[in-house]
Parts: sequence; structure tokens; C-alpha cells
Amino acid sequence: MNRNLLLGVTGGIAAYKACELTSLAVKAGWTVEVILTANAARFVGPLTFAGLTGRPVHTNTFEDAMAHIHLARWASVAVVAPLSANVLGKLACGLADDLLATTLLALPRSTPCVLAPAMNTEMWFNPAVQRNIRWIDELQRYTWVAPTEKRLACGDVGVGALADVADILAAATAAVTQPTPR
Repeated sequence: MNRNLLLGVTGGIAAYKACELTSLAVKAGWTVEVILTANAARFVGPLTFAGLTGRPVHTNTFEDAMAHIHLARWASVAVVAPLSANVLGKLACGLADDLLATTLLALPRSTPCVLAPAMNTEMWFNPAVQRNIRWIDELQRYTWVAPTEKRLACGDVGVGALADVADILAAATAAVTQPTPR
């Protein structure tokens, strides 16, 4: 089994936890490629992920005209952690205006994709976000690792915190070892 994990990191305070996820995945024997959105790079820099993976980090749609195709075909599994409300909306609507969104749309149907959202509680329960979740569910294409309830960075207490990174990696591992109907 190939153990190629494509990690998409979106903007939000939980982006720092993607470093822990990367480290855990590498220690577990995964080869990890990271795509950082522009907003994610404002929270955690590409050099951090390059140091953890020993590989270049992808941030620009136009660094290579076919990067989205090559990365999508390379991946055994894709994980988006944290998944922001913004990228969740792009995925629900099929929008592809950055490298991460374009790559996610280019994933072969046989490649599992794990989504681990993280956002403020009010954002999570916003009707538009909940509608986008339903739309994504209707595709029967993605595996969710639900956000947890706790004190959030903004001080609110509620659902929205990124799931434990060990649980996210476990979901990615399960996704590649269990056949998924497509």
C-alpha cells in the first residue's frame, strides 16, 4: 500500500495543529506533501512543514501548471486539516480558485479525502455552513472527522475545535485500508 498523504492546511488558528499531524504522519511512515492556502501561511510558514516533511511545500497554483494534477494523482489519501468555512464552501460549490481547491477537485474518485473542520461555534452552526456540509455529504465522497467541543481560541466554549490529530490520522489510515464505494 502506498502511504502518500496529501495534507491541505487552511487558514485559522488551528493551522498550528497541522504541524503536529504532519509530524505524527511522518513518524508513522507516511510520505507527506503539504498544500498551504495563502491564509494558512499567515498562521504557519512553509518552512515549518518543509522541515517536518523534508519535502517542498506547495502554496501557489502557478508554481507548476500541472501541480494540482500531479499532487492529486500522487496521493493515496488527502486530508484537509483544519478545514475552514471558506474552503468547505468552495468544496461544496465546486470552486477552484487556489491550489488546494483545484487539487481537491482533481482527486481521482478512488482517492479518499478526509475533512477535519475547525472554526468558531457560531460559524460551524451557521445555516450556510450546515447547508454546505449537507451538500458535501450528498456527494458520498468525503469522510468527516468532526470538530470537538471545548474552549476555543476566541474564548467561546462550544463545538468547533479541530479533532485530535491522532484521530485525524487514524481516519486517513482507515480510509486507505477500507474499500470505499464510489
